[in-house]
Amino acid sequence: MATHRSSPRPARPAAAQQALTERDLEALEAALDRVPAPLEPLEVSALDGFLCGVLLQPKRVAEATWLPHVTDADGRPLPAGFDARPLQALARRRHAELDAAIQARQWFDPWVFELEGDDASPSEAVVGWVAGFATAMEFFPALMALDAARLREPLALLYRHLDPEDLEDADDLLEEIESLEPPTELAEAVEDLVKATLLLADVSRPLRR
Repeated sequence: MATHRSSPRPARPAAAQQALTERDLEALEAALDRVPAPLEPLEVSALDGFLCGVLLQPKRVAEATWLPHVTDADGRPLPAGFDARPLQALARRRHAELDAAIQARQWFDPWVFELEGDDASPSEAVVGWVAGFATAMEFFPALMALDAARLREPLALLYRHLDPEDLEDADDLLEEIESLEPPTELAEAVEDLVKATLLLADVSRPLRR
């Protein structure tokens, strides 16, 4: 991958769950690349956004339901003879790591990659992550059925990176997006991914008091 990892601030572990290392991330990327056609696996940044979308559902999504989407965006079954266990183990670890961070409302380090070239915008770098989140919303829409007023701001922080034409029947959301200043730095865009995730968690996974 001709990209560099963006580290706008250090990750702070939310629990004893062991964070994936750079070597783990490279192994995951290589494993996704080996998934045979016609399956279309999520790339690593989209996978990260997808897992956050899964974890933000008001009712926990069963592993058997979300895991097939890792190796194919549409959740098609793997062919006989393809061993996806190492890949799935890494996805489970990241799922657990993100789950702990979201539950504790702590910072996590999104899998976002700094693009080469001076003309690359922050939105171009994070759009894969947001697309993965949107994939989760397509297959697991319960979050989107919650309090629209409380969802609007965090969803706007995410969906402003998508093509407005992809946001159908979302006039209120588009109005909110138009009120936002676009991020000028990648660190700002990445921080907004985390901010939006934790704001959504306040709606779908409220903390017990």
